[in-house]
Amino acid sequence: MSRFVNPFTDLGFKVIFGQPASKGLLITLLNELLAGEHHIEDLCFLDKEDHADNVHDKGIIYDLYCRTDSGEYIIVEMQNRWHSHFLDRTLYYVCRAVGRLTELPPPDTIKIPVEKDTDGMVCESSVPYGSRYRLSTVYGIFLMNFKEDGLDKKFRTDIVLADKDTGRVVNPHLRQIYLQFPYFNKELAECETLYEKLMYALKNMNDWNRMPDALKEQVFKYLDQLAAVANLSEENRIAYDKAVDRYRVSRIVEEDIRREATEEGREKGREEERLSNALKMKAKGLDYETISDITGLSIQEIEKLGIDDRRDEGKL
Repeated sequence: MSRFVNPFTDLGFKVIFGQPASKGLLITLLNELLAGEHHIEDLCFLDKEDHADNVHDKGIIYDLYCRTDSGEYIIVEMQNRWHSHFLDRTLYYVCRAVGRLTELPPPDTIKIPVEKDTDGMVCESSVPYGSRYRLSTVYGIFLMNFKEDGLDKKFRTDIVLADKDTGRVVNPHLRQIYLQFPYFNKELAECETLYEKLMYALKNMNDWNRMPDALKEQVFKYLDQLAAVANLSEENRIAYDKAVDRYRVSRIVEEDIRREATEEGREKGREEERLSNALKMKAKGLDYETISDITGLSIQEIEKLGIDDRRDEGKL
């Protein structure tokens, strides 16, 4: 058993980033991710559940949802295993949060003064129509313990709303950051920045019996205390053991699925090669029995080869 909780389990993620005691660690992580773009002094945790608007909508439960002291909204999601349409789901999560911003008062709420017209009727003073659509920035940060085919084969992918030709950011208020941890391959000695050290720790800490001496920054001393399995309450320890069991099962299932997919791909490749070879032999005039002996295809399969292609070309 590792000394530290696994951050890719539900409870491990909550212990490290999702409780009041871990707010400082979360702020450090976010500031490292947003270095040069934004700096957070403080934040507050918001209700993680985005309630449904109607009976047909099940709503959303974020892993973490918070608001910074300067009014930005941040969604942090930990995803342990691949599932279909993952990128669509994450976009929906961010867009849902953006859509809700028009229902919330902005940090510097615009107060509409009330006046009386010449007839003594109460009326609202004119305010620019667009003011009600002024948005705060919404960040979606997704920690992924798997490789997503829809993303480039690299650790970090940053998504912005930008001009396709120039790359200039057109609207800064929707941001997504994807972190594919299987692609983070640096050793500790190669990690030069606090950002890299944090990523290294998150990926590897579940295998440690002690915090490495090279991680001397104060944040890792705090992580040492916060993430120690021995420091969990009895209730959290029971919940964590169950979370670890679910994590192990999910990894086994994922490995089985990938293994089956790989084998299916190989078998499909072998089948395509057999059909291609048989078609070439057929074109050279070899008799069907000989082709069948070489490729293992049946006479009926060989007879059908090329028919669909000729039909598509209008030859039949």
